[in-house]
Amino acid sequence: MQKTLFMKSLTVGLLMLIIGIPLMMIENTIDARLRFRNEAVRSIAADSVGQQSLLGPILVIPYSEHYEEEEVIDAPSKRSVIRQRVLNKRLFVFPNTLKMLSNVDTDQRYRGIHKVLVYNSLHTLNGSFHLPDQSAFVREKPASRLQIDTPFVSLGLSDTRGLKNVPTISWDGHNYEFQQNSQLQYFKQGLHAPLEKLDLSISKNIDFEFNLSIDGIEQFALIPIAKNNQITLRSKWQHPQFFGRFLPSPKERKIDANGFNATWNISSLSSDAQQQFLNTQCCQAAEKPAPTNVDGIVAPAQSVGQIDSFGVAFIEPVNIYSQSNRAIKYGLLFVALSFSAFFLFEILKQLPIHPVQYALVGLALVMFFLLLVSLSEHMQFVWAYLIASIACLSLISFYLCYALRSWQRGIGFGSALTLLYAALFGLLQSENNALILGSILLFCVLAAIMLVTRKVDWYQVGKTMPAAISSSGGSTS
Repeated sequence: MQKTLFMKSLTVGLLMLIIGIPLMMIENTIDARLRFRNEAVRSIAADSVGQQSLLGPILVIPYSEHYEEEEVIDAPSKRSVIRQRVLNKRLFVFPNTLKMLSNVDTDQRYRGIHKVLVYNSLHTLNGSFHLPDQSAFVREKPASRLQIDTPFVSLGLSDTRGLKNVPTISWDGHNYEFQQNSQLQYFKQGLHAPLEKLDLSISKNIDFEFNLSIDGIEQFALIPIAKNNQITLRSKWQHPQFFGRFLPSPKERKIDANGFNATWNISSLSSDAQQQFLNTQCCQAAEKPAPTNVDGIVAPAQSVGQIDSFGVAFIEPVNIYSQSNRAIKYGLLFVALSFSAFFLFEILKQLPIHPVQYALVGLALVMFFLLLVSLSEHMQFVWAYLIASIACLSLISFYLCYALRSWQRGIGFGSALTLLYAALFGLLQSENNALILGSILLFCVLAAIMLVTRKVDWYQVGKTMPAAISSSGGSTS
């Protein structure tokens, strides 16, 4: 009867939905393990050093403007007094040119079973500044008097615990040692070097050079603050991930078995980093107006926002949790294809398969994904995938040899599942082509089902199905 076929189809569909519950539980487990891994990264960063971002160098010239202002104290009698006013300001001078050559070595640090990439880097920075003339200093009153304090070169560094030396900057023939704190309102972490011998009486170009040795974790970022920036990063790490507003062009980067070499050439015309930086330098007090840049443009007082940046992340070639998470997305498809194959086998061979047998095979398929994520935490993903798939395929093939009453049938189903596992591994390794490969796979599966069942008379199927199937039963050997 057609009712028998419908009930069996309904039973198989219900079993697939039930099998989806342990799949969701495993997916939640993967998410939890990923959170544990991220917690390990935060723990290592808290104990040692975090991700690094570098800003600068920037020449900061503090100055004060002194002037007299008449203030009316009694309007009816027109009485007034002359008060002395002092406004404290800062002039920010950005480099004309900045060249930076960086060599980065990576290492691994563990927190439990979780591995985190750390790096130590050596940076050589050089370039030039153009000292401003008196017109760059903005005055509230034309007749006011300016008093210039000690200028300093400022560097912003997100985690100064990563500094491995006390750097010294060579500036116009003099050497100045950096001190703690960037002395900036934004990016306070960092260094500054007071320039006691800087002569601001004449406008000229000044060359500078210094070295930095920095440790960090997982990624290194830079802010292109100069007018012309040329940044070169070199490392033996073979799997860099470039990020940010600016990426090195294909002609300016090389990635091979020896590591990577990448160069960025960034102009201030293509970046808003300078203006964004000025926007972050807010007023410090009521009588301290917003800072100005070298052109005398007043920077509006705004909340701290993001500044254009770029950099490189030192990542593992395979993120086991993202790979496992992507794999389990196909879990229900695996179960659906297996159950469909069983159902067609019942129809074509008229051999009853009990719902319990459906469920056991479905659970064996689910167990593959749990084995995959647990094994991949202790070995390479490819070996974890191979071991988990061999274990589950062997178990399913052995069981089906008895459930289907023929070792040829059991081996045949195991071979078909082997092709399915191989196709899934191909999908995981080719993330960019996963959609088209998955679409082709599903099309081939549908075509195979249609080809096999092309001569089936579905109106007669229910009438010819064995009585054992009618009772949703089946015998096992």
